Amino acid sequence: QQVKNSVIVPVGSKGGFFPKQLPAQGDREAVRAAAIEAYKTFLRGLLDITDNLVDGAPTPPDSVVRRDDDDPYLVVAADKGTATFSDIANEVAAEYGFWLGDAFASGGGEGYDHKAMGITARGAWEAVKRHFRELGHDTQTEPFAVIGVGDMSGDVFGNGMLLSEQIRLLAAFDHRDIFIDPDPDPARSFAERKRLFELPRSSWGDYDTALISKGGGVFSRSLKSIPLTDEIRALTGLATPAATPFELIRALLGAKTDLLWFGGIGTYIRAAEESDDEVGDRANDAVRVSADAVRARVVGEGANLGVTQRGRIALSHGGTRINTDAVDNAGGVDCSDHEVNIKIALGAAEAAGALTREDRNTLLRDMTDEVADLVLSSNYAQTGAISVIEAKAPARLDRHQRFMRAEEAADRLDRAVEALPDDEEIAARAKAGRGLTRPELAVLVAYAKIGMQKALIDSDLPDDPYLERWLIDYFPAPMRARFAAQIKQHRLRRELIATVVADAFVNEGGPSLAIRLKEETGAAEPDAAKAFLIVRELFGLGGLGAEIDALDNKVAAEAQIAMRLRLQDALSGQCLSLLQRGDLGSVSDALERYGDGVAEVAYGVGSLLSAYSRDRLDQAAEALREAGAPSELAQSVASFEFLGGAMDVVTTAQRLERGVIETAATYFAAGARFGLDWLRISAWDVTPSDDWERIAIGRLVADLRAQQSAIAASALSNGAVGSCGGGCVDAWADAHATLVARADRVFAELRSDGELSVAKLAVASSQLRGWE
Repeated sequence: QQVKNSVIVPVGSKGGFFPKQLPAQGDREAVRAAAIEAYKTFLRGLLDITDNLVDGAPTPPDSVVRRDDDDPYLVVAADKGTATFSDIANEVAAEYGFWLGDAFASGGGEGYDHKAMGITARGAWEAVKRHFRELGHDTQTEPFAVIGVGDMSGDVFGNGMLLSEQIRLLAAFDHRDIFIDPDPDPARSFAERKRLFELPRSSWGDYDTALISKGGGVFSRSLKSIPLTDEIRALTGLATPAATPFELIRALLGAKTDLLWFGGIGTYIRAAEESDDEVGDRANDAVRVSADAVRARVVGEGANLGVTQRGRIALSHGGTRINTDAVDNAGGVDCSDHEVNIKIALGAAEAAGALTREDRNTLLRDMTDEVADLVLSSNYAQTGAISVIEAKAPARLDRHQRFMRAEEAADRLDRAVEALPDDEEIAARAKAGRGLTRPELAVLVAYAKIGMQKALIDSDLPDDPYLERWLIDYFPAPMRARFAAQIKQHRLRRELIATVVADAFVNEGGPSLAIRLKEETGAAEPDAAKAFLIVRELFGLGGLGAEIDALDNKVAAEAQIAMRLRLQDALSGQCLSLLQRGDLGSVSDALERYGDGVAEVAYGVGSLLSAYSRDRLDQAAEALREAGAPSELAQSVASFEFLGGAMDVVTTAQRLERGVIETAATYFAAGARFGLDWLRISAWDVTPSDDWERIAIGRLVADLRAQQSAIAASALSNGAVGSCGGGCVDAWADAHATLVARADRVFAELRSDGELSVAKLAVASSQLRGWE
């Protein structure tokens, strides 16, 4: 549950209550009434020991001995068994005068109805669309085959199966029936699914069988045996003339299909080495299959725990694309989170007389679509982040191992519990050239967000005025326009800021960025996050990322991932450069100090590079253009490789009171004259044997950059104002002829002596040390 809650505020737990004394099951209304009373008793028990806010001050409950700090935040979320109980919960909160009012339980009469919004299914569909997009298939315009778990009356299954008119639903089952349509017509079957969804209650038994293709049908799971048509045998691979419902369901789970969509309760796939007892879902033991029997190209877990974590990992190793349920169905959790936090802010407006309850309710309804957009953007970003990390997973296996070790040392992670590989398995994967799978990377992403969020809450970074924009952007536009003051004074403002910053940091930098920055600079998480915010703004990485995302289904997904990887490399490199400088100051101060100058360097970089670097830039940009990227975007993304010294240039220009472009020209001329462009670029092509060598390469590259800046600064100091560049560097070289000649010989040998190594880089760096 902590893993799933990594994108919401605050974190929480999953639990339930068990009514021990209910009437006989035959009296449905009496059972419901007794269950409601049991639920109220359960909630009163919670509120009896929960702090409240009275006149804005934390107030502990009477006759309760507290061992913890003030903590008046408690919400309950609708879930299995209590999906319609939100208003009941809010009545109990009102009875107690609990400060959250009807924000205590989301999704009530004046809240966001998840089924009506389809938000959980829509969030999971973002994952499905990405999987297929990266397979070269557009689910919204091209037909694809689906087998599912659930029925059209269900929230996640029903909404999910209406999210594309291209769905060819071959089969589905719930606890009552098995539906099979071997060769469905997408348009007619979509219309029929929509009709069933709109019925007050429906089952597969309500499906118009006249619309089902030859050989299909709807079969009750209560049957002892189901006759198998040729079409069903072709779909399932079964060779017998008949099968039990259990046998048929197992065959459907293993049938060849594009998408296996989980929208119903139950765990249906496990790893081969797992037992059904370990799965802990006895109701479905008879129909569960091993991951090695599954032939689906993609799995979408709209429902919780359709697959065990070890099963997901096994599916990934077998070539099936799958995330985790925590990633796929986080939309519902995130929507509830937004509702609660919106109501807290609007509650303050109500208390101040700026809003009536009726107006609040109208506003909530009017913002429904934008709330959904905010939630879906989070689902989209998180699945995209996993794809970028997965693309480099084999090469970054050592980094991921170091991250896991750090989390274990902090007593936050138990690899066995999370089904993450131990060091022996990691060594085997390294030897085989394999990295972590998507489900494993999803867990690392969640833990990275949890750790960063906690570190930020414990720091003063959320109090930086610059970060108010991140807080405000969490809320829909109408609230930003009318209730900015209430948003800025939000009870959970620090937690909200910490969460959205941590989310972006890990999505854009990867789960191991914070530990890498710590190892190489000693920076703690808050400083790493501050550097991220500064670099992201300075270089416009957020805007460029949005441009890349806008190319969905217009360019190959591989090209988008390649551009994202370039942005990620730029981000990590510039964060390292910034942190190596020491005191960052506030985010606003840093942006003021570097902003205009970095923009000048970035704008003029193409005309300032050496012939070698210019050729490399042109090749990289052309490759992106050939993959479909717009020309200007391709040029911008490719140029980041050459902007590593941008902040050095700005600092030097300010210190020497010289123009930024003049300073940049001298800096790049120094790189060209001494072959530092080639050396630095070639250094990143060195394959390190482990993460220590990777760190060493990073530090040597930083040394080379610093030495290039020192040479440029010395050349500028001796040159006429407004006339420096290559001429000043040549003059400086002539004045240091002995040193330069020795360095030229060493660099010439490096160019002609095969591939670079860490040792060769160290020698090259030593040749320039102390030059000024």
